[in-house]
Amino acid sequence: MTELPKTFDPAAIEARWYGHWEGKGLFRPDRPNAEPWTIVNPPPNVTGNLHIGHALDNTLQDILVRHARLKGKDALWVVGTDHAGIATQMVVERQINAKGQKRTDFTRDQFLEKVWTWKAESGGQITGQLRRLGCSMDWANERFTMDEGFSKAVLKVFVDLYAQGLLYRDKRLVNWDAGLGTAISDLEVETREVKGNFWRLRYPLADESGFIEVATTRPETMLADMAVAVHPDDARYTALIGKQVRLPITGRLIPIVADEHADPELGSGAVKITPGHDFNDFEVGRRAGIEARDMLNMLDAKACIVQTADGLIPDAFLGLSSADARKAVVARLKDEGVLIPHVDKDGEEHDAEPRTIQTPFGDRSGVVIEPWLTDQWYVDAKTLAQPAIQAVRSGDIKIVPQAWEKTFFNWMENIQPWCVSRQLWWGHQIPAWFAEDGRVFVAESEEEAQAQAGEGVTLTRDPDVLDTWFSSALWPFATLGWPDNGDKTLAGRYPNDVLISGFDILFFWDARMMMQGIHFMEDVPFKTLYLHGLVRAADGSKMSKSKGNTVDPLGLIDQYGADALRFFMAAMESQGRDIKMDERRVEGYRNFATKLWNAARFAQANGIGASATLEAPNATLAVNKWIIAETVKTVQAVDLALADYRFDGAANAIYQFVWSRFCDWYLELIKPVLQGGEAGGEETRAVAGWVLDQILVLLHPFMPFITEELWHAMGARDHDLIVAHWPMADARALDPEAEREIDWLIRLVSEIRAARTELNVPPGARLPMYVREAHVDTQERLVRQAAALARLARVEAAVGEAAGGAAQVVVDEATFVLPLEGVIDLDAERQRLTKAIAAVEKERDALGGRLGNASFVERAKPEAVEKARADHADKMAEAARLHAALGRLG
Repeated sequence: MTELPKTFDPAAIEARWYGHWEGKGLFRPDRPNAEPWTIVNPPPNVTGNLHIGHALDNTLQDILVRHARLKGKDALWVVGTDHAGIATQMVVERQINAKGQKRTDFTRDQFLEKVWTWKAESGGQITGQLRRLGCSMDWANERFTMDEGFSKAVLKVFVDLYAQGLLYRDKRLVNWDAGLGTAISDLEVETREVKGNFWRLRYPLADESGFIEVATTRPETMLADMAVAVHPDDARYTALIGKQVRLPITGRLIPIVADEHADPELGSGAVKITPGHDFNDFEVGRRAGIEARDMLNMLDAKACIVQTADGLIPDAFLGLSSADARKAVVARLKDEGVLIPHVDKDGEEHDAEPRTIQTPFGDRSGVVIEPWLTDQWYVDAKTLAQPAIQAVRSGDIKIVPQAWEKTFFNWMENIQPWCVSRQLWWGHQIPAWFAEDGRVFVAESEEEAQAQAGEGVTLTRDPDVLDTWFSSALWPFATLGWPDNGDKTLAGRYPNDVLISGFDILFFWDARMMMQGIHFMEDVPFKTLYLHGLVRAADGSKMSKSKGNTVDPLGLIDQYGADALRFFMAAMESQGRDIKMDERRVEGYRNFATKLWNAARFAQANGIGASATLEAPNATLAVNKWIIAETVKTVQAVDLALADYRFDGAANAIYQFVWSRFCDWYLELIKPVLQGGEAGGEETRAVAGWVLDQILVLLHPFMPFITEELWHAMGARDHDLIVAHWPMADARALDPEAEREIDWLIRLVSEIRAARTELNVPPGARLPMYVREAHVDTQERLVRQAAALARLARVEAAVGEAAGGAAQVVVDEATFVLPLEGVIDLDAERQRLTKAIAAVEKERDALGGRLGNASFVERAKPEAVEKARADHADKMAEAARLHAALGRLG
């Protein structure tokens, strides 16, 4: 046994134990005959730093991994990082820009060499940060989405999908980031509110019989308009459908088409259609019979105006940026007399109506995203989605919480082709080669492509790279040896047992893993998908750097320890709900760790050490039978909660048991035995040591550092806690009679303490206690527990009837009477309580009045309403408590 320091210092133990576990290979112990259990970590960007969302996601995973390991399974937590195409290229470009250079000063190979150098020197900082959190990952087999084996899998998947007709090249709209010069995914688009304008225009009918009015927030796009859409049931425009309008500025003749996209209730009910620069308009254009190859494009890769295929844009607009083109177009429309002025409330005319516009920006470049018509590579997601949909419907994949299934089905059933090409240098270069005549050859190597093309055909490789989501979609099986390993189960590792993910990447990552996994492995990638919420600021708002409300998890670890932060994440993770960051709770869980530390120090000081048995020791004392039963019930509660992915339920079950049952009650109840005043010392030490061991094992997945430290401090061990045995919930250890007796004692002591506190009875005063209407069982318990009642409640049993004013406590069938004459001033106490009741009821009623006011509830900030409700509940409870106290005085 190693004597524990008086003060619990998390920093002193965390680095030491993590290095110990990793150095001894305990994150992947050798268990060749054990049941495999596998989870893959969502690979963080190689450029990334640990944020609070990572802390939540990885804490939940580590709880499951450590629990499975303690259950004796061959638990594997696959770890690795994502090459993060855009983010990494930006980091390296900034480095060379600082030296007065730019990427295009180098060949592609030279630039990529610089990226690999950066990765070797600076990449993967987050892996060290995950270690600080305590993540028990298989670092010995760390993967990278561009390592040799993984890259081989990526190329094979691309080539196979192409050969199967499930991957193709097409001209479609993409989210174009002109700042980065590449297409980006929806996840990389950030919508912001921008002060903009709403312009109304008159498009003249070609037959000069009148005008049709349209409105737009992007007037420059009218340079590439190809139609005007009206609703087929809009009687105002029925006679115009099929006619043409002549566009201002370009003079282009475009048709008026019928399409349900046009809403008769919005504006004039007529909508300008620019299929080459708007996602909705693209679909309208296709329905109107306009092929993608024929849609007009008016922008280049820098979002500057270029000539359309019909050559109708005036030269004065060519080369202008989108912003400058907007000004020029509005001025020309005004000159041509087709700009309808906006009249404000004061009767003054303006070119446009001011409006707040939801505008897409690139989350990294910060520039406005332009829908742009380009040739890109696409995956036939609709075909691949069908088996994934069926897997969820059949239960082969269980989504937790189940409420997310509806969202999943809605998205998957309306899925669009998946654009997988990016205009970058860093990433998996697309394995496609073009001949001079435009023919394309897809192969895993240039030699194979040349063989397909034939001798003498000059080939040029596609310069684009694959979307990082394309490669990460292979993570559950490509990290485990596919395609070299022909075993479809990958040695029992596939399907993975569970995936933990934020709901925000359900479609970008989780669904795509389902599609690729089922297609290539002929089975689901994971059996359960657990979707957790977001970690929000304390006021419930979304965290963002611009708001200045982000929280650094490493700072919290520095201040409170990793165990406290982990326990906070688990205790607050309630299915289907976001987590509100609350540093006071993190501090509270550090205090919880300190309480456990002090309990272990108390145990050491009283001869309680490591248990010698896995099974509960024999017990004869009721208090020992009771704590064994409480331990078994806690094990059952934790097992059930973890089986249902109720992390909060598991954490709170342990917390209540450790804090209340073990520390506050059991250790207090056994003090007389330990100090030699009563019989049963050896039994009690054995039981206490066993219970403390079970606590350490139960708590280890949540608080690995302090539990490992205490495990070794309590005595010599032949193994580390990380590979110990999970407790058995043996129902034979339950003793109903002992449970009833100690629960009765706890309730009686609690009621007496509450009465003393409410009535201002001096803490040191010892009171006689009379009992009325007690059954024989209760009378026998009073005799057996007399010493405990005297020490914990400061009462001693008395015979007869109490005289004078007294407090009354009712527990079960019996009434316990505590005489107070001469102990407190009864009249003064009644007056104090009456006055306090009046004050608290006044506050209660005032709050009730505010909450009963519909105007307050509807107009006040949600947090103000929530606080009022909480305060009202507090005042109601306080009023009830004071009434009870007054009632006790008779």
